[in-house]
Amino acid sequence: MKKVILAMVVSALFAPAGLSAATPDVAAPIRQFIDGFNTGDLKSAYAAYSTGDIAIIDEFAPNRWLGPNAAHGWADDFQKMADANGITDPKVTYGKPKRTEIEGDSAYVIVPTVYKFKQHGKAMVEEGQMTFALRSEAGAWKIGAWTWSGVKPHPPKK
Repeated sequence: MKKVILAMVVSALFAPAGLSAATPDVAAPIRQFIDGFNTGDLKSAYAAYSTGDIAIIDEFAPNRWLGPNAAHGWADDFQKMADANGITDPKVTYGKPKRTEIEGDSAYVIVPTVYKFKQHGKAMVEEGQMTFALRSEAGAWKIGAWTWSGVKPHPPKK
């Protein structure tokens, strides 16, 4: 009986460590999406999204994109906005998540970001953050929704 109790105690002590080691990196699809955006690899960026309905909120019109094709619609509208406003060389840098909440197959992650670009050849910067809602699908985290929040774009401080 003592051996059974000892085995149960040891299992209980080591199970959380084993489970956390097997848990996929919740920020992986966030990095995949942003890195894909930065390099123009939209195929990789789109692969970071979950299946089914997606929600995106961003600062340019129409400001929200909903449904299974939201990521494609956002990318198309981003390019139209960039072309109309003389925006080139867009790049988003990101830091480590400032907040991560995981409950079952849902996750909430806030990532500090800086959006850099040129507007009519002039360097611009916008500090902000992105907030993501993710879902676990087939053992991997996927983006189900995100929103951008940032200050008004401005020339970089010297």
